[in-house]
Parts: sequence; C-alpha cells; structure tokens
Amino acid sequence: MAEVKPGSQTGGPTPVGGGPILLISELALAYGDLTVLGGFDLSVNEGEFVCLLGPSGCGKTSVLRLVAGLIEPGGGKIHAAGRLVTGPGTDRAMVFQNYGLLPWRTVLGNVEFGLEIQGESRDERRQKSVQQIQRLGLAGFERHYPSELSGGMQQRVGLARAFTKNPKILLMDEPFAAVDMQTREYLQDELLKVWEQVRTTVIFVTHSIDEALYLGDRVLVMGARGGETQADVTVDLPRPRYATDVKASARFGELRGQLREALHSGEGHARASHRRESAGGTDDDGSAK
Repeated sequence: MAEVKPGSQTGGPTPVGGGPILLISELALAYGDLTVLGGFDLSVNEGEFVCLLGPSGCGKTSVLRLVAGLIEPGGGKIHAAGRLVTGPGTDRAMVFQNYGLLPWRTVLGNVEFGLEIQGESRDERRQKSVQQIQRLGLAGFERHYPSELSGGMQQRVGLARAFTKNPKILLMDEPFAAVDMQTREYLQDELLKVWEQVRTTVIFVTHSIDEALYLGDRVLVMGARGGETQADVTVDLPRPRYATDVKASARFGELRGQLREALHSGEGHARASHRRESAGGTDDDGSAK
C-alpha cells in the first residue's frame, strides 16, 4: 500500500471546471482555551467535489460554518468566488444534517423560501422551485408538510431548496447521517445525478470513508487536533459513480485502505499529544499548555 503523506495526492486528477473558487489561508478558530482550527489551509477548484473526513471535534463543521459566513474566524482569510468572506452571501448555500425545514410551510413553500428572502418574484421562484422538486423526485408532494414526509424526503427538500439558489459553492454538513443505509445510498446517487448536471462546487462533511470516496473528487483527512491535514487524496475513480458498482472495484478498496491509515495516523498523533500535555509538556508549536 502506498504511503499517504500530509498534503499529498494519489492517482490521476479528476477533471474539474476551472481554477480555484475557494481559497482558505491560515484559518484560525478558538473557543476560550480550546483551539478548533490553527492555521488551516484549503484550495478548491471550481466545479470540484471535496469531502472533509475526520473524527468528531476535528473542526470539519466549523470550516463549513466559517465559509458560509455564519461565524467569524479568529484569524486567517477566506475568499469565495473572488471575494473576501465577511458574512453570509447568495454565492454560498448550506445543507444541514437536521434538514432545517420550516414545519409550517409545505414542500413547495420550503423550497421557495431562499428565493423569497432574496426578493425574487412569485413566478420566478415558483418556476425554479418546481424544476428542483421534479429533479429530486418530489413531484406530487408539493403541498405536503415536513411532518408528513420521511427523513429521506425531508433531506431531498433541503437539497432542492439549496439548488434553487444556484449557489457557486454548496456546503453540506453530514446531510445523510440521520437516515438508514439504503436511503443514504439512494440520496448519494440523487445528489450525484444533480451535481453532474450543474457542477456546483461542493464541500461535503462526513464521517464515512465509503461515502467520501463515492462522492468526492478529493478527500481531505483532518486530524483530531486543530484542523491539521493528515492527507489530501485525489479520488481517481470513474464518473458517473452510480453507473457501475464502483465500490466493488479494487481501486476503491485501495483508496479506502489509504484513508483508514491516514485517519488512524491522526488519532495516534492526538493521543500522543494528549499524553504530553497531561505530563505538563508543550503543544506541537512549542507553546505552553
């Protein structure tokens, strides 16, 4: 098995639409004495599908919230679509794990909501919303309320709402974690089918190695401490992934092994650092704890 070094890539690159659309440099975030991110860097090309993989608490979701402009960094800069991120913007949309639907609105009302906030006319937002509802297999459920839908259908409503805004960058925070495995695989395929058409840049957070490999052009493995990058792996699997049983391929197994090794390496580093701190040592950068 080939060694995966921090920041390295394996396999041939997957073609993407253009140059960098997201640039993150020296990003820092802390809550009191707890460092969540310390000097995190990331460059994402236009049309690229990048998955962030790592243990709980490593800062994956924090990266998404910072890019979305929902929270302010303690240091560093984020440029999205050529502009410095200072808050939320229409060029970015976020899909949450808990669906984020308004219970008093119908499926159509929820899908239209973002466009309504942006001030689009009723006819314009209705046309765009109906298109996404049909694309995501929700036709016939326009007048249903979230409480009348399964978890998988609720997440499809969230996806439809995000895609109606035609964002340049789509941020997805473990959107399929709360559904059963069969529904999860179905939603992965539906997401890829839409993405193949629109080629929106996607940053996707997951705890699943298989999900990251199945969806992504690249998988960034984050360590357990301070957002350290353990590996940046190019996924050289053919697209469309849903057209063949790509998970059964030898290459898929090889990449899975490389990501597992990178994850375990990060966990081992975190345990060693914790032991040093418990013994009164110093942090990786030499600062006293």
